Amino acid sequence: MKKRLTLTEKQTEFLNWEFGVFFHFGIRSFYPGHVDWDGREMPLSGFCPSALDCSDWTEAAKRAGAKYAILTAKHHDGFALFRSAYTEYGVKNTPWKDGKGDVVAEFVAACRKSGLKVGLYYSPAQWGESAVKFENTKEYDDYFISQVSELLTNYGKIDYLWFDGCGSENHEYDKERIVREIRRLQPEILTFCGAEWDPSVRWIGNEDGYASKENPLAVSSVPFSERTDREDGFSEETLLPAECDCRVRNTWFYDNNEDSVKTVEELFGMYEMSVGNGSNFLLNIGPDNRGLLPDADKARLLALGEKIRRTYENPTSFTAPKKEEDGTFSITSSEPPLVNRVVISEDLSEGQAARAFNLYFCPGRYKNKKLLLYKGATIGHKTICQLPTVRASKLILEVTESDGDFLLADMKAYHTAE
Repeated sequence: MKKRLTLTEKQTEFLNWEFGVFFHFGIRSFYPGHVDWDGREMPLSGFCPSALDCSDWTEAAKRAGAKYAILTAKHHDGFALFRSAYTEYGVKNTPWKDGKGDVVAEFVAACRKSGLKVGLYYSPAQWGESAVKFENTKEYDDYFISQVSELLTNYGKIDYLWFDGCGSENHEYDKERIVREIRRLQPEILTFCGAEWDPSVRWIGNEDGYASKENPLAVSSVPFSERTDREDGFSEETLLPAECDCRVRNTWFYDNNEDSVKTVEELFGMYEMSVGNGSNFLLNIGPDNRGLLPDADKARLLALGEKIRRTYENPTSFTAPKKEEDGTFSITSSEPPLVNRVVISEDLSEGQAARAFNLYFCPGRYKNKKLLLYKGATIGHKTICQLPTVRASKLILEVTESDGDFLLADMKAYHTAE
């Protein structure tokens, strides 16, 4: 049997973050109705948030239970939220703070004050008349490296660098050179990107917040763009945690579409289908043209955080997991409680093993009469088994397919009255 791959310390840390908030903010926030790659001009004079407060964003994220946050430092339109020396299309030439402001600096400071890990999004591809022409490959690579170097040099430690694959489908970058510079500047940084960019994290393949119940960490290829079904392949199997990015509204940037704000029920389903299937949950809110979170979006984020807490902060009264002689794992209760969720975590220190499992319960006063309750696939960092409400004296986990020995980290049961 081949040796199982193991996560790096940083990848394990990433999975423990579980929940992040994405902030799409930029020149687009001041020009409602624009869509990606529409080519419509967005003059610098429009960017002038009247009350920009990144702490408003990060404190809301923290209150909701998020552990990290990501800001669009430069989106596809090329507008730089930082004082880049390599473009005139950025905050330095806007009316905001008389051109002396730096949104990235304020965001990074706010994240640190709120205790959130710092992530920066950068779009490799861009359109428009600003800066360097995308089709001038060598010149554009220089521009790309120069801007990313500014981000990784001027703001202290950055925990996570997020490259969007959209727009890069038919473009060749000097990836080796770019990656080498990133690793030189910040050797420990986590990266979200395609296979040839030395990724630490992979995209789940959709922007709706859902991961499959069959969600292995080891992959041989990764999707990289909404605009193509083609995947980037690896030369050998590679271990990559997945992240599910999704939106509170039906747009990434703020727009006149408050009626599209998703319900708590839908957002909670996305949380359980991402974190609950071993991935991270990255939820986007677009700050408005004041530079604050829209009231409806902020309220929905906080309500989601409250529902997550209410559901998972108090496990029911079962014992710690015990490994039985037959290789199964069980938790028991002398006073059988109601159960409608079971959360199982795999010990990944020696790699991911489980590929399929059964969950049984012993009803009420029956200690040895087990009934099949749930059939699952991979476990990984965490799997959430959503169940009909049952009264259980015992819960039994049987791993039916695995790559080598399965190691259990934890198993807890919950009951939430809907």
